[in-house]
Amino acid sequence: MKSILFDLDGTLADSSLGIKKSFAYTFKKLALPFPEEKTLRTLIGPPLEDSFRHYVNDVDTAVTIYREYYKKLGVFEAELYPKIQELLEQLVVNGVNLYVTSSKNEPMIYVMLKHLKIDKYFTGIYGHTPERPNKTEVIKTCLSSEQINHQEAAIVGDTKFDIFGGKNTGIKTIGVTWGFGLESELLLAGADYICHSPLDILKVIEDF
Repeated sequence: MKSILFDLDGTLADSSLGIKKSFAYTFKKLALPFPEEKTLRTLIGPPLEDSFRHYVNDVDTAVTIYREYYKKLGVFEAELYPKIQELLEQLVVNGVNLYVTSSKNEPMIYVMLKHLKIDKYFTGIYGHTPERPNKTEVIKTCLSSEQINHQEAAIVGDTKFDIFGGKNTGIKTIGVTWGFGLESELLLAGADYICHSPLDILKVIEDF
């Protein structure tokens, strides 16, 4: 296994505080009732456009308002999950190329990775853009741009969208249970492996 693609929110970093505050800011600005916690968790992971589409008619306005808060404060309200930095360091020592493939707005990925001081570990960073509206397209762009051998690559993520993206592009899929998704959803999506802690990923890669 020579290339590992990582999701960001819920996989590398617990960014739930900043995301929830950004949603709260948006719903308040639009004078809409704030979703319950159980519902709110389902909004974390998909592209913003998809999340807001269930609640507002003017999705573009909602996304713009969300980013008003997120760019100023929300992106910095995140922290690495325990053992993530140790995992990244060991993978790099082992000669594995690391990439970020996230549904987050691409410029914000750079800001967050720098803030968390882990940007140095990644060979390439790919996020949501108008040309890449979903996780499958983000992963596809990464694989193509970096000329990655599909047989030697895997995606690591905490939601079914990561697993679907990996399946759609023909790479291995590793679901993680410490993020925003449910283990049952990862299994239902067809994850090749399930990891319950970051360092478990090292063991999984050895089995590839």
